[in-house]
Amino acid sequence: MSIQNKVIAIIAEQALLTPEDIALDNTLEELGIDSLALVESIFAIEEAFDINVPFNANDPSESEFDISSVGSIVKAVETLVKEQA
Repeated sequence: MSIQNKVIAIIAEQALLTPEDIALDNTLEELGIDSLALVESIFAIEEAFDINVPFNANDPSESEFDISSVGSIVKAVETLVKEQA
């Protein structure tokens, strides 16, 4: 499974949607993901890819991890996975 597909599957699970319902340009807000589901998604991503996501749950706008869209999350995870390798 590609990084993109795995990230989308994780987000879909948190949004109670199917991966087919998610587009790269969707925002988390559009998908109905609240702050708790976001944190759970971040933890699931960290576990799935064995990475540390630079995300501040107390102040997401101050985080280096771009959560502006599903596509931006995928790109950020791809970068972190490459850096880890």
